Amino acid sequence: MKHLVKQAVAGDADAFLELMEKNSLAMYKVARGILGNDEDVADAVQDTILACFEKIHTLKKPEYFKTWMIRILINECNKILRHYRTVNIREDMPEIPRQDMSIAELEFKEMLNLVEEKYRIVLILYYVEGFKIADIAEILDLNENTVKSRLTRARGRIQEAYFPEKTKAASAVRTKGMII
Repeated sequence: MKHLVKQAVAGDADAFLELMEKNSLAMYKVARGILGNDEDVADAVQDTILACFEKIHTLKKPEYFKTWMIRILINECNKILRHYRTVNIREDMPEIPRQDMSIAELEFKEMLNLVEEKYRIVLILYYVEGFKIADIAEILDLNENTVKSRLTRARGRIQEAYFPEKTKAASAVRTKGMII
């Protein structure tokens, strides 16, 4: 992959296209986790590919290509979200349900909807894309401890939603221990 990145930086369009093909699923998953509908995801991915093509020569270290690309994608997604906040038409656009989703995909999407966006993106980058905490911190321009906290809080919120009795029991034990 590093070799492809070097070729793309040198101006090889075929190498750039191959890089985009290899990373298209990762871009889709991240954008889908942030935006929620396929039309916006397609726009964000398309804008990301264009921005990467125009700015590939600015990439200093080829080993950070994917981190660099995902950062651009997140910025494009945030741009789309800002547009919706200003125009305020999101409520008028019904999402068309996909018929070909597996039960696991539906459950995963439902689980992601249980947490706020700042936690959702960290979960996607960590569990779906396999980024390390340090890489996520760099992509999101956050402190590593903030990323760790967001992962912990997201896990806690998901556990509360899926296992409320377990969460209540653990809370009671903590409270009881504090009283004694």
